[in-house]
Amino acid sequence: MAIVAGGVLATFGIAGIGIFMMRATNARYRKRLLAVTGETARRSTRGSSGRGDNSSARRRQIQGKLKELEEQRKKVENKRTLQDLLLQANVKMTARKFHVVSLIVGIVATLGYVAMGYPWYGIIPVFIVGTLGLPRWWLKRRAKKRQALFTKNFANAVDVIVRGVQSGLPVNECLNMLAREAPEPINTEFHQIVEGIKIGQTLNEVLDRGLKRIPTTEYKFFAIVMGIQQQTGGNLAETLSGLSGVLRERKKMADQIKSMTAEARTTAMIIGSLPFCMTLLMTLTSYEYISLLWQSTMGQWMIAGGVTLISTGTLIMNNMIKFEI
Repeated sequence: MAIVAGGVLATFGIAGIGIFMMRATNARYRKRLLAVTGETARRSTRGSSGRGDNSSARRRQIQGKLKELEEQRKKVENKRTLQDLLLQANVKMTARKFHVVSLIVGIVATLGYVAMGYPWYGIIPVFIVGTLGLPRWWLKRRAKKRQALFTKNFANAVDVIVRGVQSGLPVNECLNMLAREAPEPINTEFHQIVEGIKIGQTLNEVLDRGLKRIPTTEYKFFAIVMGIQQQTGGNLAETLSGLSGVLRERKKMADQIKSMTAEARTTAMIIGSLPFCMTLLMTLTSYEYISLLWQSTMGQWMIAGGVTLISTGTLIMNNMIKFEI
């Protein structure tokens, strides 16, 4: 036992000495590496010209302006209202009129529910969904489709501005060209920009209003670049050309993600639609057998539970395949 204990202690002692020596070696290596990199950095700094110093100063200035503009736009986003959502969906309607229409939809949905003879305890949920759920869901879906269509063609619009500036045209004329010839909804948005400039608004004010209508990341990039360009100057064509490259890379990445998640999205659609398709098929072939599902109280509770579980599973799968770029 004494021999075994002595061997174990000797092993631990040798291991401890080895670890200590390795740490000391690593410490000396890190110290030497830090000295070399520091010396290299000092040499590169001494060897850099005044042009490099000016470039660093300009980069710091642009970063400061970028942070300032981003903070201003975050404040605007936090104050988004129903009227802003109507603007995003391009619905020519006031918020008061939209509330009236939503109330009418809720009343019609409730009356239809009662006329079909369903239980009384479902009246309040149907009225809430018909008044607050469906109209806002339609509004958000319309706004999302409009933003997706804008993003799809926005890189081409930026390229038009780049080519126009390179050929000697003023920026306002390039914007006016897009307002006349670009596809919807880009022509509508640039028409708003041109009209705002004509009545005396600054470019930053017009772009801030545009962000309320199209609050996409791509349009934010464009607004930030144009705002920085107005305040710091520089080569606008080169800056917008770089922005166009970034927009195309983002779109390429989004398309890759869409193709990689195609299987999961298809599976979600099949699983989500299968119960409804089977119910429709059995209703056409064996109505007396399947009708007990909505004619009895237990069947109605089962329908409610099944719809709840399907909706929950669909939302979970949607979040699993959703990526922010």
